[in-house]
Amino acid sequence: MASQKRPLIINAFVMQSPSHLSPGSWSNPADQGSNYTDIRHWTSLAQKLEKAKFHAIFFADVLGGYDIYKGPANLEPTIPAAAQFPINDPLYSVAAMAAVTESIGFGVTASTTYEPPYSLARRFSTVDHLSNGRVAWNIVTSYLDSAARNFGLDTQIEHDERYRIAGEFMHVVYKLWEGSWRDDAVIKSNGVYADPALVRQINHKGKYFNVPGPHICEPSPQRTPFLFQAGTSSAGKAFAAQHAEAVFVSGQTPELLRKSVDSIRQQAAELGRDPRSIKIVAGILVVVAETSARAQAKYDEYLSYGNREGALALFGGWTGYDLSAYADDEDFRFVEQPAIRAIVNHWAATVPGKEGAKWTKRTIAEHCVLGGINSTVVGDPDTVADELERWADVADLDGFNFSYASIPGTFDDLITFVLPVLRRRGRLADEYAVPHGTLRESYRGAQGERRLADDHPGARYRWAKGEGVPAYASQE
Repeated sequence: MASQKRPLIINAFVMQSPSHLSPGSWSNPADQGSNYTDIRHWTSLAQKLEKAKFHAIFFADVLGGYDIYKGPANLEPTIPAAAQFPINDPLYSVAAMAAVTESIGFGVTASTTYEPPYSLARRFSTVDHLSNGRVAWNIVTSYLDSAARNFGLDTQIEHDERYRIAGEFMHVVYKLWEGSWRDDAVIKSNGVYADPALVRQINHKGKYFNVPGPHICEPSPQRTPFLFQAGTSSAGKAFAAQHAEAVFVSGQTPELLRKSVDSIRQQAAELGRDPRSIKIVAGILVVVAETSARAQAKYDEYLSYGNREGALALFGGWTGYDLSAYADDEDFRFVEQPAIRAIVNHWAATVPGKEGAKWTKRTIAEHCVLGGINSTVVGDPDTVADELERWADVADLDGFNFSYASIPGTFDDLITFVLPVLRRRGRLADEYAVPHGTLRESYRGAQGERRLADDHPGARYRWAKGEGVPAYASQE
């Protein structure tokens, strides 16, 4: 293990749907995923995770159904499995969870492709106020054709074009959050709530957006919410290096993941940012029990509730490929479609226990049915803690997004078995770095660091006390 141990960041990776990355998990009698529409389900989980000192609950989200498998536009495999369908917007529950907690943060996924920057800025300012600065925005450009069709498009906007749109989108929201209200604009005295001379229009006119402003919300505790990003493509990693304060990554081995981590940090440094300021967390599923044998039995039980058709539906959405067009016994390591062949051969070479295995539809379904395409660790508490430490050290990770095979059971097991071991080893803090602080302070581990770092591109839009106009505006 590394000689210098850094305390790890730990998030719960969830979705407001009956199942997230383990389709069919809702049918497990011990699983409470089908309670996703009950606010008490989420407030109870938030309290449980805060007591265990999780940094945040990270809410994934999608804007369409997984309808490529056996398609086109076919949700029949998706709906029985509740494979991320039905699904609610997670943002509306944040205020309720914040009301019953004090320090845990809430990461919420929202798309730059299907929402105007003006309204998104308002929604996140609102929850940043109501949570006292404990909200993060997971920036996505969306990847499902079904979402594009439901927002009036014939097909998705081209991948790199979505990131170009996202780039301008970010500069619009920075102007709204950082440069529309001066730091001392809110007065609340002598009958004046705010000085109108210190609230300005941003007058953004760009290729994709024309937004006059001003921002309709007064400055919230963080102004700009803490910024997550999860893109793994070349364009996605470049976007993360420029804008993200935390990056969500995934992979089958820490050795392979290290390449992505190094790339993101190197690109950030080239842009003038402190590469260590970007917190990188990996998605992982942990199945743990008192002994390795019991953990394996628990894993096998979870598998028995998994819906393989739902897993293939998720695979279709993630990759864009419909595996129903292939024979049941076809080995996808050798199919003519190069993209599928590349994905499967990567898994064949890296997934533990699959050396030399034939990768048929069933193999792919089995691989995706628990935890999706993220790595899975099964074992007793020390074995799991060893592996998490190995991942953190080899891949240079700052922490983990823990997904679940059963909710809240997977998190209960982590809290009971794994977190105490990591704390004894010095890999988890006993208390929040900044109790009652903002999410940005919690992730940075420094009181008072509520705002974007000075080397972040959004910081250039600040309107500081004493300035006639923001410095950026005088340069345009």
